[in-house]
Amino acid sequence: MKKALIILGVVLMLFSISGCKKDEGITVWSFTDELDNMIHNYYVPAHPGVKINYSMTPTEQFPSRLDPVLASGRGAPDAFALEAAFVRKYVESGLLLDITDVADRNRHKLLAYPIEIGTHNGRVYGMSWQACPGAMFYRRSIAQKYLGTDNPAVVQSYFTDLNKFMETAQLLKDRSGGSAVVVASRGDLYNVFLGARTQPWVVNGRLVIDRAMEAYMDMCKVIHDNRFDGRVGQWSEGWFAGMNGALRDESGRLLEAFSYFLPTWGLHYVLKTNAPDTSGDWAMIPGPAPYRWGGTWIGAYRGSSNAAAVKQMIEWLTTDDGFLERWARDTGDFVSNMNVINKIKDTYSEPFLGGQNHVAAFAEMALTVDGKLVQGTDQAIEGLFAEAVTAFVEGEKTKTQALADFRQQAEIQLGI
Repeated sequence: MKKALIILGVVLMLFSISGCKKDEGITVWSFTDELDNMIHNYYVPAHPGVKINYSMTPTEQFPSRLDPVLASGRGAPDAFALEAAFVRKYVESGLLLDITDVADRNRHKLLAYPIEIGTHNGRVYGMSWQACPGAMFYRRSIAQKYLGTDNPAVVQSYFTDLNKFMETAQLLKDRSGGSAVVVASRGDLYNVFLGARTQPWVVNGRLVIDRAMEAYMDMCKVIHDNRFDGRVGQWSEGWFAGMNGALRDESGRLLEAFSYFLPTWGLHYVLKTNAPDTSGDWAMIPGPAPYRWGGTWIGAYRGSSNAAAVKQMIEWLTTDDGFLERWARDTGDFVSNMNVINKIKDTYSEPFLGGQNHVAAFAEMALTVDGKLVQGTDQAIEGLFAEAVTAFVEGEKTKTQALADFRQQAEIQLGI
């Protein structure tokens, strides 16, 4: 009897060490059903016996749900999705599982920038299955009318850099009598300028305003004063109206919105969704500078008792060639695995873009994106900077005063 009790005690001890989570399964939290689809329709069928407990919370509520459980360790999920706006907050937190070994095994076939964003102090804490390089989408009919061509290679020559962009904005205005605006919203250019920076927002604990961001302020002012844009905000009713050729200025005059700056997902979930009747009248070019916009990463709690199983799941979802090829073909998502992209990129012809191969074009753009400047404080800093830009552009403050107030608010609110 004593021997039996000892054996039972050892079994219970081993069960405790391994953690009851093995029976309970892996807990995954997210703010999007995209990851749910990947897990339950691809990962679980390919890994019989694996149990995933999936929970979804709206994006705006997600950090406030995740923060306390990660900090306390009580009720923390094994793995969780991280949106581009706040991924660095968690990567820099010290609360995530180190997955450098996963990244190192697969770097040879993955785009650099998603791993760069998931890296802190030389260690990797987040990985993504996708990449979101940005492009400049333009209306072929408007290009033909005012530039004499809708050929992407030729149209790109009008937008090779930011100076050419402004010259062409003036050209469109002149040739159209003011009805053609180069963008519906000046806000479309924000990510382009972020991508043109050489320094992050914070260096050695001090706020840095890169020259590219000052140039953004100046360009926004010129665009606004010269009516090169439709004077509407991104995601506003007017912004969407411009996609359908229905944007009007404050006097009721119909404006022709020439272009929109959008990432990979912008084609499928913005243009196609909101302007289906314009199918075939769009094309895409790199535009004046490389940039990225959005994306979802996967991280894991450093205290997870399922670390090995979680790492296996993250590695499969973010790197596996077979799965990511199926995912890319099934959903149209642009994946970060270049083995997959190079295999499938020449097989596409997008009717919405007049037959253009958008995957091959994005494959080239993705190689130029830099993820090394992203920091955890970016979202808060950029919110304050946007206020400064608006105050300057709309004449409420001089540029000097707007920047001074921006610095002051960054110090007061963020201690930077």
